Parts: sequence; structure tokens; C-alpha cells
Amino acid sequence: METAVRDLFARYQQFFNRALDGDVDLDASASFYASAFIAASPSGVMAGKNDDQLGRIMEQGYERYRATGTKEMRIRDLRLSPIDECHCVAHLAWTAIYSRQDAPDISIDFDVHYLVQKLNGEPKIFGWVSGDEQALLKEYGIV
Repeated sequence: METAVRDLFARYQQFFNRALDGDVDLDASASFYASAFIAASPSGVMAGKNDDQLGRIMEQGYERYRATGTKEMRIRDLRLSPIDECHCVAHLAWTAIYSRQDAPDISIDFDVHYLVQKLNGEPKIFGWVSGDEQALLKEYGIV
């Protein structure tokens, strides 16, 4: 499972960076996620489906990232916590690089914990837990 999950997130990182450049492929975006998912952050818990609405939300999210000057997302570290033969938690340490008009680029480190299920040989994200992204961006003067 570890190799498949590492490959999933390597592709996800590449996809994310293409989306930051304006190349948002909604079919590719949907391919990373299970048919339904959950997300938790300090703003609450959300459940959703991998449908057209998710595509619109993802498109808006990438537009927001671009508007805040996000240039690149890099995986610093990936650690897996197996749950059983089909499930794990992928603990990702990310670095986001932001461009700023009046100052040098800034790098911000953060973590996201993804729930992953591997069925029929293919891993899919079915959930994630993240920190307070808005507070972090405010702390660094991005928003």
C-alpha cells in the first residue's frame, strides 16, 4: 500500500502545481478522491460527494490560492499510519511558497492528514483533517 499511496500524493502534488499555473483539469481532480469524503478543520466537519459541485469548489479553491500568491506546493514529508490492509492515514507535511509584490517570496509549512482507502489496487482520498489555514495565512501576512 505504501508505494501506491506515495505515488498518489506525488501525482497530487504535480496536479496541484499545474492547477496553480491555471491548468485545472476537473476530471484529474476528481480522480484523487473516493465517491464520498469527509473533511475536518477548526471551522467544522463537512461531508461531500465527488460530483460536479466538488469540481466547482476545487476550481474556486485553486483560484483563491492563485489570488493569495501561492506559487508552489511541495511535500516535505509523507508518513503513513496503516489502519488495515485497505486503509491508512497519510500524514503529509507541506510547504507552500507564496509570492508577494513588495517582499521576497515566503514559505509556510503546514500539515494535513489524509484518510486513504485502497480498493481494486487504486488508492483514493476519502477524508482529510487540516489546521486553520486562514489563521496561518493571517499570521504570515498573506491575507
